Amino acid sequence: MMIKEAVFITSNSKIDKLPAATLPEYAFVGRSNVGKSSLINMLCARKALAKTSAKPGKTITINHFLIDNAWYLVDLPGYGYAKRSKLARDQWAVLMDAYLLKRTNLVCTFILIDSRLSPQASDLELMEWMAERQLPFVLVFTKSDKLGATNLEKAIAVYKEQLLLNWEELPEMIITSSEKARGRDELLDYIQSNNQLFKAIQAQ
Repeated sequence: MMIKEAVFITSNSKIDKLPAATLPEYAFVGRSNVGKSSLINMLCARKALAKTSAKPGKTITINHFLIDNAWYLVDLPGYGYAKRSKLARDQWAVLMDAYLLKRTNLVCTFILIDSRLSPQASDLELMEWMAERQLPFVLVFTKSDKLGATNLEKAIAVYKEQLLLNWEELPEMIITSSEKARGRDELLDYIQSNNQLFKAIQAQ
């Protein structure tokens, strides 16, 4: 699948103000500074569709982008930013709970993981929370170009080992690099196949 058009639709923090839940939707979420905006720009082949910043935690709203008039790409607020107040972190949790649990057209959430880091508690907690509620997600490892092939392989192996301490089956994983456009085809193929399933279900 090739993306021909990506249009910013809305940015807000009110669930009832989101676009009508008629098209399949894919959310991107991760710790602050994980490279989410860069990944979204790479995926859509746009230089500045999603805003990037040297300051972590800049994105504090739910941002909807309409892709080829067929599906929504959703940029969710980053988490794990230590300088945010407890109130701000609590507000993030309430917003995410409402979105992830109530958004009926949400097909999958891509949880972004910095491949250079050891497993982070906040990432693991989000995965556990999603799994307990049977919400589908895919792990997307970012910044793979920052590691050599051997170190990247070791990092992924460590992550799998950590997950298998509590999980019987590993979630799907996609390795990406915004700089090298690695993983773009895998992500878009995944979205395309799920778009077809969404349409089939809607047609029943």
